[in-house]
Amino acid sequence: MAEPAARPEGTSGGIVIKDDWPGYELDLFSYPAHYCGDLDCVFIPHGVIMDRTERLARNIMDDLGDHDIVVLCVLKGGYRFCVDLVDRIKSLSRNSDRSIPMRVHFIRLKSYLNDQSTEDLHILGAEDLSFLAGKAIVGTGKTMETLLKYVEAFRPKLIKVAGLLVKRVPHNAACLPDYVGFEIPDRFVVGYALDYNEYFRDLTHICVISKSGKMKYKI
Repeated sequence: MAEPAARPEGTSGGIVIKDDWPGYELDLFSYPAHYCGDLDCVFIPHGVIMDRTERLARNIMDDLGDHDIVVLCVLKGGYRFCVDLVDRIKSLSRNSDRSIPMRVHFIRLKSYLNDQSTEDLHILGAEDLSFLAGKAIVGTGKTMETLLKYVEAFRPKLIKVAGLLVKRVPHNAACLPDYVGFEIPDRFVVGYALDYNEYFRDLTHICVISKSGKMKYKI
């Protein structure tokens, strides 16, 4: 399971979605029929995600356009955001006089059971990151505080974190992304590669899972 990053209450970043935002009615959008009854609403439509991702790509280009970049993508929940972000950075680079040499490396963090985060965190695919030495790192995904401590040991030139979603939660001092797509209430969302026990990754929109959906796919 992949989770959005958590942001302490009272801070801001990205496009702020208020606590009382009800989302959009499901019948306004297309979504897989096999999830009928499993969702409460469409929280962030796919088109809005794409527009915001392009803006983040422009911000990264402005800040890191003179660096040799390694994009460290956290699987599985971060892969859709990472792929779309990298595609837009490449497109901007092709049409700019500031070309960015860029590589992508994938790792996986596992810390979720059903809708609850566990204390047992595993980092897979990060056994040897020595190639990061002297490079600029753009990390995308979740649970960045633990990962950053590990990556810093390989002495990259600098590290920046991009996160599509940041949750507003009380009493949390977690590492916050440098580039934020959306700041959202503390609700459990799925879709756009975010899952609930490996389901809902095939949704293109970000949606709120229903109580019946949680029960249906609970393990």
